Amino acid sequence: MRVKVILENTETGDRDYITTKNKQKNPERLELKKYSPKLRRYATYRETK
Repeated sequence: MRVKVILENTETGDRDYITTKNKQKNPERLELKKYSPKLRRYATYRETK
């Protein structure tokens, strides 16, 4: 059961990425380091509600 999730930058609030995750195996919020075009560096992106 994979669902689409939107990743939001914790520093700027931009929503630049969409990915999928397995809700049964990972019920908690996803948090990844991704490249931020606005900041021009890697930043932490967290799954939104």
